[in-house]
Amino acid sequence: MNRYWGLVLLAGIIEILWAMGLKYASSFWMWSGVIALIVLSFYLLLIANEKLPVATVYAVFTGIGTAGTVIVETLLFNEPFSFTKVGFITLLLVGVMGLKLVSAKPNETRNA
Repeated sequence: MNRYWGLVLLAGIIEILWAMGLKYASSFWMWSGVIALIVLSFYLLLIANEKLPVATVYAVFTGIGTAGTVIVETLLFNEPFSFTKVGFITLLLVGVMGLKLVSAKPNETRNA
């Protein structure tokens, strides 16, 4: 995995944090943290988009955020578990991995 896909992964993990923050933030400082995480995740995404295909990057980013948020909410915050959720998360992840696999290699010498 190259540096730019690492940034997409990090941005997706940060997205999990700010998505949960949208639900649980209750003070000025918590909301400030959520806003900072949103800005940071999209900044990392913008850097990754300089060298990687935009559509694939966004699909991977939202897939990580969606699946990760459901998993974390289920494990840490006692959201109800269902095999239907697991099935749809699996379908989402298979689609995201498929998009990454069929995407063309980025042009490393592309100028901005």
